[in-house]
Amino acid sequence: MNFKKLKIPSIILLLILIVVAIIYIPTIRKAILFKKAMALDNLEHTFINMDEHIPTKKVDKAGKPFVFPRIKNITLPSNFVYKESEFDTKKYIDSSYTQGLLFIQNDTIQYESYWRGQQEDTKHISWSMAKSYVSALFGIAIEEGYIKNIDQTVDEYLPEFKGSGYDNVKIKDILQMSSGVKFNEDYSDPNSDINRYWEGFVFGGSQDEFAATLENERPPGTYNKYVSIDTHVLGMIIVKATGKSLTDYLEEKIWKTIGNEYGAYWLADEYGMEQANGGLNAALRDFAKLGRLYLNKGNWEGNQIVPANWIDKSIIITEEHLMPQSENSADKGFGYGYQWWIPEGTEGEFMAIGIFNQYIYVNPTTNTIIVKNSANENYYDGTNPYSSTFVHIELFRKLAHMNE
Repeated sequence: MNFKKLKIPSIILLLILIVVAIIYIPTIRKAILFKKAMALDNLEHTFINMDEHIPTKKVDKAGKPFVFPRIKNITLPSNFVYKESEFDTKKYIDSSYTQGLLFIQNDTIQYESYWRGQQEDTKHISWSMAKSYVSALFGIAIEEGYIKNIDQTVDEYLPEFKGSGYDNVKIKDILQMSSGVKFNEDYSDPNSDINRYWEGFVFGGSQDEFAATLENERPPGTYNKYVSIDTHVLGMIIVKATGKSLTDYLEEKIWKTIGNEYGAYWLADEYGMEQANGGLNAALRDFAKLGRLYLNKGNWEGNQIVPANWIDKSIIITEEHLMPQSENSADKGFGYGYQWWIPEGTEGEFMAIGIFNQYIYVNPTTNTIIVKNSANENYYDGTNPYSSTFVHIELFRKLAHMNE
C-alpha cells in the first residue's frame, strides 16, 4: 500500500472532522445543558431564565403602561374542597411549586405574591398559554383582511403542507384541536412526538419542517385531541398572511395597545420562527391583561383590539366532540374553543393552560382573573392532587366566590 497516496485524503478528512466539530459540538453542548436545565429539580430557575438556553425575539413594553389598581393583599381562604377532599390553601400553593399567584376581581388586584425566584418584573415561560395569544392574533388577522375565514384549508396558505397530515384540513379544525393529525403529546414519554419535536427545536431544527412530517390519523373535525403542532401551523399561517413575525404582530396589535408594563420575549428556532405553541415569556400582571382583554370582549379602554365576535366564538363550545364529556374527546372534563379551555360549569369560565401548572383563569360571572405560574416537580405524576388542573380550578373558584 502506498501511504503517500493517503496523505492528502487524510488531511482532508481531518479538516472535515474539525469543521463538523466546530459546527455541531456547541449545539450538542447546548442541548445537553438544556436537558439538565429541564431536570425537575432545576425547573424553578429554568422557567424564569429560558433565554439562557434558546434563541429569542424581543417584544417591547408599552410606552404608556396600564396599571391595575390594588388593595393590600387579602387573607386567602384557609382551605378549599375538591371531591370531598379538603386542601389547605397555603400548603396547596406551596406544594404545587407556585412561583407567582395573582388574583384580580372587579378590575382590582386582591392578592399578588411571588416565590421561588420570580418577581413582578420576571419573565416566566407561558408554555401553552401562548396558544391563546396566537388565537387572539388570528382573530385580528381575519378582521384586518389578511385571512379570509376559518373554513379555508391550511394548504391554501401553506402549499408546502400538501400531502402532509394537514393537507385539506380546515383552519377551524386546527383552532379547535380537531385536526385529525396523529401526535403523542405525552411529555413524560421520552419517545413521544412532543419530545421529538422539542429535541429538534433545541438542536436548531426547523419547526415548519417538523410540522410537515406529521400524518393524518382520523377525519378532521370529528375528534378533539390536543396537538401542540396545530398551534404552530396557525402561527405559520399568520406569518405567511400578514408578512410579519408573530413577535412584531403581537407587539403591535396586543402588547403595546393593552399597556403591558414589561417587555416579553418569544423563543424561536434557528430559522427565526417563534415557538407559537408555548414559547412566550412574560410577567405575571401582563399575562393577566390577556384575561382582562377577553373578559371585556376584546375591548380595551374603549378600543376594540380583538373582534368581539371572535372572542364569543373562542370561549364557547360549538361542536359535540368539543364537549367536556364527549366520547369523541381525549380530554374528559374540559371543553375546547379556539385555543381556550372551557371547564365544566355554569359560570362561563375559560382558561389558558400550560404544562407544569401555568394558568390564566377567567370567570365572567364574578369578574375574576387569576394567573398562576408554577414549576411543579410533581407535574408528571397524574395521581398527585398538587399537579391536577381539576383541583387548581376548585382553588380558583374558591377565590372567585370568597366574598359572597
